[in-house]
Order: sequence, then structure tokens, then C-alpha cells
Amino acid sequence: MSSTVELTKENFDQTVTENDFVLIDFWASWCGPCRSFAPVYEKAAEDNPDLVFGKVDTEAQPELAAAFGIQSIPTLMIVRDQVAVFAQPGALPEAALTDVIGQARKLDMDEVRKAVAEQQAQGQEQGQTGPDGQ
Repeated sequence: MSSTVELTKENFDQTVTENDFVLIDFWASWCGPCRSFAPVYEKAAEDNPDLVFGKVDTEAQPELAAAFGIQSIPTLMIVRDQVAVFAQPGALPEAALTDVIGQARKLDMDEVRKAVAEQQAQGQEQGQTGPDGQ
């Protein structure tokens, strides 16, 4: 019994919405580094039974890969409270993966949401001019 969840466009949104901490491994069967990362990811899933470990087969789910702008695989993404808090291409060694999970667990999501809201507000300000052209 695998401790990881196969994510598809059918169950992706529901998985991310219903769980406040989801790790996503974007991979493909032809990718050597993906295959070497798989057992590391499985072990992390077993070591962290309270978290959801998802896998997206980029060959089978090209829309999901495109939606997240995945350029190279494997890419690991961590989503907390529906906010992507970590995304990095490359196969992480076990110690690095453990460290990343630990850091993501410690994040203050109120702070993260505040930063995201500020970024969005700044983006909107840059795209708008006032009534006097300023």
C-alpha cells in the first residue's frame, strides 16, 4: 500500500482544498532523477503520516504541470492552506527533504497569507493609474 496519492486533474483541487498541508511531486516515468527520488519521497510519506504526499505524473496530467509552470522534473511543491509555500526542481536528498518539511511545518501561515496579500496589492497598484494619470 503506497502512502502517496496519485493526483489527477479530477482529484487535485479537492485534495488541496481538503488538506491544509500537501506535498506534490511532479514526475515522469522516463525521468531518471524522478525514479531515484521516488523511494526518498515514499519514506518521507511514511515518516509524516499526518501530511498528504501527492504525485503528479506530468505525462498523464500535462494540464496540471502546465498550470503550475513546471519546467523541469522532478519538482517538489508544498502547498499549505492552498498557498504554494515551496517549489523547487531537482531530486532532494533525504536530509534536505526532511529539512524542507520541517521548515514548512514551522511556517506561520498568517504571516505567509499577509505577505501574499501584500504582493497581490502591490501588483494591482502597479497596473493601475489614478484619475489624474499619476
